[in-house]
Amino acid sequence: MDGNGRWAQARGLPRLAGHRAGTENLRRVITASVEFGIQYLTIYAFSTENWGRPQDEVQGLLHIVADVIDRELDELNRQGVQLRHLGRLEKLPKNLRKKVLHAIEITKNNDRLILNIAFNYGGRDEIIYAVRRMIEDQVKPEEVTIEKVNQYLFTAGIPDPDLIIRTSGEMRTSNFLIWQAAYSEWYITPCYWPDFDKEEYRKALQAYENRDRRFGRLSFQQEGN
Repeated sequence: MDGNGRWAQARGLPRLAGHRAGTENLRRVITASVEFGIQYLTIYAFSTENWGRPQDEVQGLLHIVADVIDRELDELNRQGVQLRHLGRLEKLPKNLRKKVLHAIEITKNNDRLILNIAFNYGGRDEIIYAVRRMIEDQVKPEEVTIEKVNQYLFTAGIPDPDLIIRTSGEMRTSNFLIWQAAYSEWYITPCYWPDFDKEEYRKALQAYENRDRRFGRLSFQQEGN
């Protein structure tokens, strides 16, 4: 969800005001996802590298997340949204960690939309974590397959993303789902996240519908020639 800080700076506001605006927009995007029939939505809220930002911004972000859980949990549960966490919870403040675990428990039986929140998440860190667990479980080299690795990722049991939307026009993956995104379609928009509304979302989905997904193979049309 990129571009919050630049959105704020363009309006002469502090960066945290942009993060709050981005959080407000998340509610609209979740509602649109339910309307569009999306089954899985993953949002990149805070990376393992974001701890290196100024401490006042980091603490502000943590406070915003806690506030969002307090304000939005009942409504998300009412809409049938199941919350899941991707990343490492142990580095989060104890109070926030409890709120996240409570939200996961409360919504665990919902199935209208699976909302994965990647917080304190990094794609490389996820792979290292998976490898360490495989070693601890004494997985044999010949047992290491794509399916086996998938079982040890934070996204175990969740399908790979079909579409990844990158707001703010940046042209990089930023350590996001680097294993799972091997054959995902990307949609890059210059729109900052707080301005990424329902119609911008619809444009992204329409662009995806026109893609020819080949997964390294020839398309159906080419194979028929």
